[in-house]
Amino acid sequence: MSTTETAASGIGPVEGAAYNVDNPAPLIEAPRQRTKKTPRSTRGNFEMAAWLFMRLSGVVLVVLVIGHLLIQLVLDGGVSKIGFAFVAGRWASPFWQVWDLLMLWLAMLHGANGLRTVINDYAERAQTRLWLKALLYTATVFTILLGTLVIFTFDPNIR
Repeated sequence: MSTTETAASGIGPVEGAAYNVDNPAPLIEAPRQRTKKTPRSTRGNFEMAAWLFMRLSGVVLVVLVIGHLLIQLVLDGGVSKIGFAFVAGRWASPFWQVWDLLMLWLAMLHGANGLRTVINDYAERAQTRLWLKALLYTATVFTILLGTLVIFTFDPNIR
């Protein structure tokens, strides 16, 4: 096929692939096809906000986790120093309580949002999606509440 024939047919050159009229590129289908029974989305901009949250929380989590690892494991003497007294000393400071609380909340919400997207993409039946998301939200809320309670009510003088 000459250059003029390629331009006339509307098929441009594809780098690294031998696609042409006789050998078209494969069609990639969506994970779940919309049907007449599929309800229209009424969520507005929720998905855009969730997408933006994933990007921003991911950047903040990278900073928090790398900072946590650097400070706890490199600058403070490594894993051998971590114990009950070490945690009690850290959580005596509001700075470390807020640091750990931010890591907990962002990690749980980031992970739950990602898993919600996976459930929406791959659970075909509406009832299955409902139960999986109910289980996900319950586990997320339980973990966030329990972790927050532990961080703020930690008593180093427990016997």
